[in-house]
Amino acid sequence: MEKAVNYRIYFVGLLILIFAGAIVFKLTNIQWVHGEHYRKLAKQNTIKTFVVPANKGSIYSSDGSLLAVSVSIYIVRFDAVSPSDKVFNENLNALSDSLASLFGKKRSFYEFKLKSARANKNRFLLIGKDLSYTQYARLKSFPILKLGIYKGGRMDSIREVRKHPIGEIAQRTIGYIGLDKNGNKNGVGLEGVFGMYLNGKDGRILKQKIAKGQYKPIKDDNEVEPIDGYDVISTIDVYIQDIAHHALLQSLQKNKAEHGCVIVMETKTGHIKAISNLGRTEKDTIYKERLNYAIREKGEPGSTFKLIDMIALLEDKKVDTSKVYDRKGGLITYFGKDVVDSHRDGPQRISLAKGFEISSNTVLVKAVYENYKNNPKQFVDRINNMGLNKPLGLCLKGEGIPFVPQPNTPKWNGISLPWMAFGYGVEVTPIQTLTLYNAIANNGEMIKPQFVSEIRDKNKTIKKFEKEIINPKICSKETVKKLKALLENVVKKGTAKSIYSKDFSIAGKTGTAQGNYGINGGADKHYISSFVGFFPVKEPKYTCIVVVHKPSTENGNYYGADVAGPVFKRIAQKIFTDSPTTNEIKDVNKKVNKQENKFNEYFSKAQNDKNVIPNVKGMPGMDAVALLENMGLKVKLKGNGVGKVKSQSISSGNPLVKNTTIELAIN
Repeated sequence: MEKAVNYRIYFVGLLILIFAGAIVFKLTNIQWVHGEHYRKLAKQNTIKTFVVPANKGSIYSSDGSLLAVSVSIYIVRFDAVSPSDKVFNENLNALSDSLASLFGKKRSFYEFKLKSARANKNRFLLIGKDLSYTQYARLKSFPILKLGIYKGGRMDSIREVRKHPIGEIAQRTIGYIGLDKNGNKNGVGLEGVFGMYLNGKDGRILKQKIAKGQYKPIKDDNEVEPIDGYDVISTIDVYIQDIAHHALLQSLQKNKAEHGCVIVMETKTGHIKAISNLGRTEKDTIYKERLNYAIREKGEPGSTFKLIDMIALLEDKKVDTSKVYDRKGGLITYFGKDVVDSHRDGPQRISLAKGFEISSNTVLVKAVYENYKNNPKQFVDRINNMGLNKPLGLCLKGEGIPFVPQPNTPKWNGISLPWMAFGYGVEVTPIQTLTLYNAIANNGEMIKPQFVSEIRDKNKTIKKFEKEIINPKICSKETVKKLKALLENVVKKGTAKSIYSKDFSIAGKTGTAQGNYGINGGADKHYISSFVGFFPVKEPKYTCIVVVHKPSTENGNYYGADVAGPVFKRIAQKIFTDSPTTNEIKDVNKKVNKQENKFNEYFSKAQNDKNVIPNVKGMPGMDAVALLENMGLKVKLKGNGVGKVKSQSISSGNPLVKNTTIELAIN
């Protein structure tokens, strides 16, 4: 019996030994044979690389105003299970009161919400989203929530959003980042084109998984440090942009038009100082920026194209402006198609100059057809040599491709030449027409329009965009001189005499084109009203084009002079000094000594005490932005972005924390 017990003991011992050996073998196998595999697997499950987003650069106007800036917004959730019963019950009323005060709802609402979350073991109760830093800072100090994630159940997340301090003005040109139909990021405007500069490069940091699905950094520093994006300095001037936007809006509403656009270009540099594109929404009187009509919408320009006729006729020495033509009652026919003057009465035998001033289709068509019918290529080559048959190559996406029919091609026929003479059968965009007129204002030098002047890293210039010359001389100085006089007379005594002012000089040309005139027998016909020109006449500083589509025909005022002309006049008049009796242009880039001294005073104070928030109340808005950003703060503006600081979200004297967002109310 004793011997049998011993055998059993030996047998059990042997089993234990074999089992222990198997464990040792398995551990050795895991450690040395498969060790590398399991170490990698453990690392994958517990260590993760997180992206450290780079700060995106801002877009500024030429006068230093913020056009687009990234600001941080916060989301706070509540793990209703984390707080102890004692903490939750003792602080429930106080937390409900605090939330009601912050968000403007009743205490009972939050009390019920928090109790329900506790009862249902809700670990992700949304407390607040899209919170500003000021709201977030208050929220962190509330009862229970101030205890953090483990004892208080507060879970925070942050994301960057793009803000436009001046609102929807110039939105299509400033741009934004959206998603295409495939879900890929698709940039519009300057945001899209200059993303390579604005976005910077994201960094990376390794974090290790800890309790409750949370991660903590393995090191104090990043594996790869983020590189912040550069700032883009646009050519847009907020003062001029505001004028152009509201002048266009007023005309669209008054004339019940479908959509329209305005561009203001600095004559010498080609810098676009303002660009507005407004289209009617479902509500008849509400207009918003939806498409960049100024750049992408091509169409028949109508009478504004007659400037081409005059350049060709004068440069090719075909006729002089004094040549007399018979209007034939304002009606002539070519190949069975009628060319009609908009106003057929009045003198019938008039000079070419007078025909241009009153925008006579019959006179201009006669002049062009008689002189180029045997060699239309000479006329078309004049257009091609000025570069009007191809895109301008703008930095923005979506530029419309112009169409100019070419002789000896399938699209050329008998009426091509006479129809081109009064702006039909050709297609150009508003910005291409503007570029042509700007060349005359600029004494024959055609310049490429520019939307960005430079790329900056803080105060350091990374890249500067110089003036680009498309054609150094589209015509002679003699022709330029004559054309300037003709364009001035259009305003003084021609089709645009309704916008003439003795107080400031304007030169330009009206245009009234018909759209869809060949569809459904003309049943879908509508009008496109335009005016393009420059001011002041002697030394042009700005060139401007206004195009309005589908104005109402109810009162018969759908002509370029009636619809687009007043917009141009209002813009020119506003850009002139506040006292329009003087004939000088306001220098929008000129520094004001009083403002400079005030800024220097504030800046000096800020340098002396860099650790506290300064008082910027009463300071010009853009100066305050520059000052605070130089101190390491992020600035968010409330208001139209123009004016003085009325209030600031963080009171002066508070400790300065880098990258904190401060809100400034501008009046």
